Amino acid sequence: MAASELYTKSARVWIPDAEEVWKSAELIKDYKNGDASLQLMLEDGTNIEHKLDPKTKNLPYLRNPDILVGENDLTALSYLHEPAVLHNLKVRFMDSKLIYTYCGIVLVAINPYETLPIYGTEIINAYSGQNMGDMDPHIFAVAEEAYKQMARDERNQSIIVSGESGAGKTVSAKYAMRYFATVSGSASEANVEEKVLASNPIMEAIGNAKTTRNDNSSRFGKYIEIGFDRRYRIIGANMRTYLLEKSRVVFQADEERNYHVFYQLCASAHLPEFKNLRLSSANDFLYTRQGRSPVIDGVDDTKELRSTRHAFTLLGINESYQMGLFQVLAAILHLGNVEIKDRDSDSSIIPPNNRHLTAFCELVGVSYPDMSQWLCHRKLKTATETYIKPLPRLQATNARDALSKHIYAKLFNWIVEHVNKALITNVKQHSFIGVLDIYGFETFEINSFEQFCINYANEKLQQQFNMHVFKLEQEEYMKEQIPWTLIDFYDNQPCINLIEAKMGILDLLDEECKMPRGSDESWAQKLYNTHLKTCSLFEKPRMSNRAFIIQHFADKVEYRCDGFLEKNKDTVNEEQINVLKASKFDLLVELFHGEEKATTPTGQVPGTGGRTRLSIKPDKSRGTSSKEHKKTVGCQFRNSLQMLMETLNATTPHYVRCIKPNDFKMAFSFDPKRAVQQLRACGVLETIRISAAGFPSRWTYQEFFSRYRVLMKQKDVLTDKKLTCKNVLERLVQDQDKYQFGKTKIFFRAGQVAYLEKLRADKLRAACIRIQKTIRCWLARKKYLRKRSAAITIQRFTRGYQARCLVKFMRRTQAATVIQKYQRMYVARKLYRQKQAAALAIQTILRAYMARLKYQALLREHKAVIIQKHIRGWLARCWYKRCLEAIVYLQCCIRRMRAKQQLKKLKIEARSVEHFKKLNKGMENKIMQLQRKIDEQSKDNRLVNERLVGLESSYTVESERMRSELSRLRGAEEDAKNKGNQLSSLLEELERLKKELSATQQEKKTIEDWAQTYRDEMEKMVSELKDQNGSLKTEKDDLNRLIQEQSQQMTEKMARSIAAETQQLETDLNEERSRYQNLLTEHLRLEEKYDDLKEVVALSSNVSKPGHRRTDSTHSSNESEYTYNSEYAELEEGSRASEDVTRGMDTSLTLKLQKRVTELEQEKQSLRNELENKEEQFQRARARDDAQFKKARGAELEYESLKRQELESENKKLRHDLGEMRQSLLGNAATGAGAPGSPAYKVLLDQLNASCEELQVRKEEVLILRSQLVSQKEAMHHKETMTEPSVFADDVNKLKDADEIKQAYIGLKDTNRLLEHQLQTQRRTYDNEVESMRGELQNVKEDNNRQQQLLAQNLQLPPEARIEASLQHEITRLTNENLDLMAADPTASREARVIILRRMVDLMEQLEKQDRTIRKLKKQLKVYSKRIGEMGAGQTEGQTSPGQIVDEPIHPVNIPRREKDFQGMLEYKKEDEMKLVKNLILELKPRGVAVNLIPGLPAYVLFMCLRHADYVNDDQKVRTLLTSTINSIKKILKKRGDDFETVSFWLSNTCRFLHCLKQYSGDEAFMKHNTTRQNEHSLNNFDLAEYRQVISDLAIQIYQQLIKCMENILQPMIVSGMLEHETIQGVSGVKPTGLRKRTSSIADEGTYTLESILRQLSAFHSTMCQHGTDPELIKQVVKQQFYIIGAVTLNNLLLRKDMCSWSKGMQIRYNVSQLEEWLRDKGLMTCGAKETLEPLIQAAQLLQVKKKTDEDAEAICSMCLALTTAQIVKVLNLYTPVNEFEERVSVAFIRTIQTRLRDRCESPQLLMDTKMIYPVTFPFNPSTLALETIQIPSSLNLSFLTRV
Repeated sequence: MAASELYTKSARVWIPDAEEVWKSAELIKDYKNGDASLQLMLEDGTNIEHKLDPKTKNLPYLRNPDILVGENDLTALSYLHEPAVLHNLKVRFMDSKLIYTYCGIVLVAINPYETLPIYGTEIINAYSGQNMGDMDPHIFAVAEEAYKQMARDERNQSIIVSGESGAGKTVSAKYAMRYFATVSGSASEANVEEKVLASNPIMEAIGNAKTTRNDNSSRFGKYIEIGFDRRYRIIGANMRTYLLEKSRVVFQADEERNYHVFYQLCASAHLPEFKNLRLSSANDFLYTRQGRSPVIDGVDDTKELRSTRHAFTLLGINESYQMGLFQVLAAILHLGNVEIKDRDSDSSIIPPNNRHLTAFCELVGVSYPDMSQWLCHRKLKTATETYIKPLPRLQATNARDALSKHIYAKLFNWIVEHVNKALITNVKQHSFIGVLDIYGFETFEINSFEQFCINYANEKLQQQFNMHVFKLEQEEYMKEQIPWTLIDFYDNQPCINLIEAKMGILDLLDEECKMPRGSDESWAQKLYNTHLKTCSLFEKPRMSNRAFIIQHFADKVEYRCDGFLEKNKDTVNEEQINVLKASKFDLLVELFHGEEKATTPTGQVPGTGGRTRLSIKPDKSRGTSSKEHKKTVGCQFRNSLQMLMETLNATTPHYVRCIKPNDFKMAFSFDPKRAVQQLRACGVLETIRISAAGFPSRWTYQEFFSRYRVLMKQKDVLTDKKLTCKNVLERLVQDQDKYQFGKTKIFFRAGQVAYLEKLRADKLRAACIRIQKTIRCWLARKKYLRKRSAAITIQRFTRGYQARCLVKFMRRTQAATVIQKYQRMYVARKLYRQKQAAALAIQTILRAYMARLKYQALLREHKAVIIQKHIRGWLARCWYKRCLEAIVYLQCCIRRMRAKQQLKKLKIEARSVEHFKKLNKGMENKIMQLQRKIDEQSKDNRLVNERLVGLESSYTVESERMRSELSRLRGAEEDAKNKGNQLSSLLEELERLKKELSATQQEKKTIEDWAQTYRDEMEKMVSELKDQNGSLKTEKDDLNRLIQEQSQQMTEKMARSIAAETQQLETDLNEERSRYQNLLTEHLRLEEKYDDLKEVVALSSNVSKPGHRRTDSTHSSNESEYTYNSEYAELEEGSRASEDVTRGMDTSLTLKLQKRVTELEQEKQSLRNELENKEEQFQRARARDDAQFKKARGAELEYESLKRQELESENKKLRHDLGEMRQSLLGNAATGAGAPGSPAYKVLLDQLNASCEELQVRKEEVLILRSQLVSQKEAMHHKETMTEPSVFADDVNKLKDADEIKQAYIGLKDTNRLLEHQLQTQRRTYDNEVESMRGELQNVKEDNNRQQQLLAQNLQLPPEARIEASLQHEITRLTNENLDLMAADPTASREARVIILRRMVDLMEQLEKQDRTIRKLKKQLKVYSKRIGEMGAGQTEGQTSPGQIVDEPIHPVNIPRREKDFQGMLEYKKEDEMKLVKNLILELKPRGVAVNLIPGLPAYVLFMCLRHADYVNDDQKVRTLLTSTINSIKKILKKRGDDFETVSFWLSNTCRFLHCLKQYSGDEAFMKHNTTRQNEHSLNNFDLAEYRQVISDLAIQIYQQLIKCMENILQPMIVSGMLEHETIQGVSGVKPTGLRKRTSSIADEGTYTLESILRQLSAFHSTMCQHGTDPELIKQVVKQQFYIIGAVTLNNLLLRKDMCSWSKGMQIRYNVSQLEEWLRDKGLMTCGAKETLEPLIQAAQLLQVKKKTDEDAEAICSMCLALTTAQIVKVLNLYTPVNEFEERVSVAFIRTIQTRLRDRCESPQLLMDTKMIYPVTFPFNPSTLALETIQIPSSLNLSFLTRV
């Protein structure tokens, strides 16, 4: 089919656009050959005409079908071109929030500028072991591919990470290294993977800085080689650096920073250790303030410095070196602040006593005058003389900056070198994976020497990339044996030759640097003359003679020649270097130690303003140092780049291209222009072009058949799928050049898949139309028949209804006539009676009313007369009183007026002189004196006059007042006259009152009438109230009934609340069980680690030394007591095991042992020194010991008192809770939910019993602690007598007593001697070994003697004193340990005291148990003494020996009775115990036992042996048997822990053994299901409750081992069977895939199906049933299996975009239904396994439901309750249509879902925890099997057992 035929109406194309680069459009008219334009419609509805190029006639790019948009691999697109790549990346990045995409062999990573939760440990575990095409694109997938290819192909790998600054290169490289560190682990004890990761913060601090494009931009390139051993575990690493930007040290552009470490130091200047650095704020230093952006948002520089220092420490750089590094860095900052001033035009000077120069000189230890001299001068040497030339200020400043850059480069080099030393290892490296983090292609407005070197390196990398891609394409074609032609691809070798060939740019630059007067201008002219006419890739700018243009593979770049020569020379003043070399600062001298030596080809690169590549390899060319030192920067960089390319070519490369989506660091914002620019520069589009030039689309025959089966007719389908595909393709595609048939795949040209998809869509569309037509016809006919039947039915019912209505009407009419007749008669009679009654009532009322009116009139007249009499008398009295008061008042007024007149006359007389003389005869002289002084007091006259005026005014006021008073009196007189007139008015008032009285009488009558009416109304109201009373009674009854109903509802509610609380209690119990079982898992892991370490020690010693060994602290106290007697057997086995392991020792173990020998020698020497100083320190240590003992004793007693109070308060609380629970049970006993026998009642009753037991235990603990606290003080006095005098408080935490010191010292000496003999010299002879063995034997004898003496002493004591003595000995030892811990670490001492207290409680409990045992023995002794007295002395003598029992004639009756009546016990001898364990546990084959014998036979045999030991009251035998059993089961599980059958067998037997211990324990709770005979077989002498707990813990460990074993078997099946395999054929369909297909990394190992999973589950179930596993335990195992299946399936679904489709949801639901059917067949539907699949079921439903409207969103939120918000959003983002009929989920719909789920309180974790194990319980399951009926088969080889 011709390509032009695809340009039909509705076809979609891409057209160029200035803003969006490419814009989508749709053809609105078919294209015909010869048309000059295309008629298009844009997405916004605009119609345009697209003109075609008249020369090329190239049509616009076609757009891919929608189902191909968003693919994981860009090569899966049918049309491979730039707009398709850009659109696919944009859709994945913006809509699906996916930052990774494959492009063939390249991983494209777009920086999201946001922290994403896709790098956790669970994600690493999900990608570990997966094929690269199986999971969604991820940096972890690339890392896993590299790791697997390294292990599979035995070839080194490289991961090349490139991109612009800010694209995320460093982060990608960091995550790749984290992946290797996580999945591979470390091969040594040094945790190399942690050191590799710790190098990141160091390199970021000294090599990263903030730029305008990135806040953490790497300003250097690095290549890290991560080394692996033969087991592919990390053993070390090596780092090579490139292109350090030294110019950043002295200059930063706006909004940029210097290297992070400078700001970290300035931010931490306040710390005490940094005071001597004289640092302050970053704004105070020139080198850190030029960018004017000293702070990065969200970054704490002080915290970052702590991380950097921690990383230094982890890598072995001690504190002194760190401070030295910081000192040099601070000196650089001070050097930048040294101010250089002009002395004249040709010289400069530094002012004396410059503060910063003084600080610099003091920090680096150099002379101030020398440094000041050579900063402003330089030395010129000629053939005969040496001149000192002063420097101008500008040149001196440049020389200062060059020195700063040189010092920093040296420091950078030193740090890299020491980081590599820390990462190096002595183990031989087998292979490595290199991670290259280097700049991408750069082009700026001004490009200089730095950009030239970067782009030169990218040209080399691009050439290597092109060759690798072409090589892969060629290998693929040759592998499939298809004809191929040479693919034309861009070869950038001419550009590389232009740069590095002879007479190239670098050669001309080096030649110009050697010229005496070489300059940038002359070099530019040489470039023009040499290359301008000969090379098409070299151009000259039109407007410049100091620049040149190179056509790189990505773009044209113009370089300015200014500074090229200076940067290429990279010169530093030699005299300044000499001053630094003479420094007193050792670190600085070390930095410049190799200054004269040659710089290796990986040495320093760009100088001033450039980036430097530092050497980290040792210098091997010492002889040519002077010559090599003259190498230019360009030459060095070319050599180092050549070495890098050789390294990359020797490895298998993996490419990661980082893309920067925008320049504004906005989260999930995509700029098409910037993206296209980077895609063109990084080679992604070149990969697409190479793929498109060949056959980019590749399908296997099975995939093609599955996808395009709809295009085939039935006759076309053959048994041979390959031939079928050929026939169909030849029929569908006429041009055979469009495809090729390979061995396993079909190869298609670009666009052919889209054509096939179009044919497929057309075929499906036609089929859909046909189906729709048929369905619509069927629906229409069905609807018509349904309507016709409905119409007939309606008619029938309507007519019947009308007839019934007519009959009903006639009946009602007749009935109404009769009713009317009687009703009218009744109404007339009732009306007459009412009228008659009303007339009589009216007459009666009227007559009574008239009588009352007459009576009331008479009564009113009589009362009126009385009122008139009293009123008239009152009025006369009132008038008299008013007249009297008026007369008196008038008299008073007249008298007052006369008095005032008299007063006035008196005042006038008082003013006259004569009167004054009469009254004052003595005042004459005074008057004469006053007359004499008139002249003197003339001034007072005015005042007197004023006073007189005032008096006159007052007199006037007074006169006015008197006048007003007179007028008032006159008014009063007029009032008195008016009073006389009031009398007439009062008479009138009297008349008015009379009228009111008559009105009142009338109102009284009215009130009486109202009262009568009120009484009538009240009577009526009473009748109404009576009626209401009746209704209230009815309501009362209703309310009583309602109350009863509510009480019943409350009862039910209480029952539900009790059930909820019970459920909560069960949940809490499960959580406690889970935590406890997790602790057991950790305990088991520590035990295994301890065993491994013990094996290593055994290998190192290679000699098994018999004797007493200390018990591991992880063992229980019971085990530490009874493991002593079984040590020799274990030692023999351990020696044999050590011999076997020793044969397999490898080199790494040898190196470990050598290191261990060195450590032991050092420890031995330290012990010797300590022992030599013991005698001198004895008295002082003894006194300190006493003081510390007293102090510690007081603290310990205080702690014990607090502990006792805590226990008492806890007991009170438990007792209170117990009472409340009992009351609640009694209160709820009457209800149905809480009735006895109900499940909730049983659960609460069990919890009550447990609480009672816990209360009793707490009470006993309190009592024990009280007694112990009293006796502990006395027990502590035995410390001096129980230990040797040579034990001190300083050494107790190492060795317990003098015997152990001696024994440990001798053992250490012998061990060192043996290690030296075995691993170093191999010269020791057999005699030396004999001597060592003799010495050890002597130690054993001495230890044995001491133990025998102690045992003899204890035996001489009575039983109570013996127990007390052993207890005191144990307490003394524990107290010593407590005191030592307190002296060493208070926190650890508190924890140790808690442990010791618990141990003491355990010991006291053992003491009580032993007391109970003694009491039992005393009772038995009394019984036996009575029997002995009855039997006589003859019988007593007959029992002296076993041999006489057979000979005596008295006992023949007892022997046959015991042989016939077996007691269900098995007797064995002590020496046969190891044989019993070996035959019954270690060498037992589970398959034969499970098939041929009864289930749980080993458990029954062991318990019968245990019963006999209990019967004979042999506690030592019980302990050793239980210990051997537990240890042997652990040993066989460790040996065969991967065998499911073995683990299941011993889980079943361990549980049966535990049930037997409970069933025959004698406890009533376990005996209620026993028979009478079984109760007789109960244990009599020993309480094994503690051992039951130990065995229960062992069962939990076995259960967890069983789950791990099952998980390892099921793990490879789950994804293939549940997701990938098509259980329903033809539903899924296969989408086109790209280069990353399945099985791309490993060979095909077979495909698992759902049937495989079901068969495996059935095998698990049948095996457990054969072994007799408890049904409840089987249910728990199945529940855990289904959880693993659901979790693994869901996790892979969330990480695989190709699995998130509608059809895959159907497949998953079908698979889940098959699992549910399996549960029904096995009768396990109630085990809770189905509920564990609920998240997977909801995810499958989510794939199938509608996802458009708000109603759909609400339905999804209510449906997906078992899924988290992150999981729901992830599934919606990954949802991918497989067919064109499906639609993608819109971004708005996903936002709606997120909004609705915002209030959910849940974990943000995306993946389910596949390692989670449900807490297991072992419900009691008694056996109905009688012990005496068990027969032991001879196949078990247990003939030494005797039935009793």
